Amino acid sequence: MGQFETKLAAMGVALPDAPAPAANYVPYVQVGDIVYVSGQISQNEAGLIKGKLGDDMSTEAGAEAARACAISLLAQVKAACGGDLDRLVRVVKLTGFVNSTPDYTEQPQVINGASNLIGDALGDVGKHARAAVSAVALPLGVAVEIEGIFQIK
Repeated sequence: MGQFETKLAAMGVALPDAPAPAANYVPYVQVGDIVYVSGQISQNEAGLIKGKLGDDMSTEAGAEAARACAISLLAQVKAACGGDLDRLVRVVKLTGFVNSTPDYTEQPQVINGASNLIGDALGDVGKHARAAVSAVALPLGVAVEIEGIFQIK
């Protein structure tokens, strides 16, 4: 186990196998040293994490859903790195989509759930640009979906 997975383990996080895509697309595409990871929906070992922020889900619960997305993103990056997450050079950008009501404005606090996990686990390698936007609905009713761009060696 490399340094990043050791740090994740110390945080109580074990990366699962990379989730398979749900339709006709690939989970990631590598162009040179850049890996573009498809949107990862909020799910964990119990299943899909569903909800609408500003209605039936709290900001804190949304942040936990975003954290679950970050775990799936890192699992995809690990797969792109041939199983060695320590090949990750930089988290370049995350784009987070939050299933929320029209008047909900705490999308950044929700996506912080992903940014905080990545920053805590990866240190300077995890410092990234980011967008946090609202969506009227997300696939399968999930609360959060996040896509990412990563640099690897």
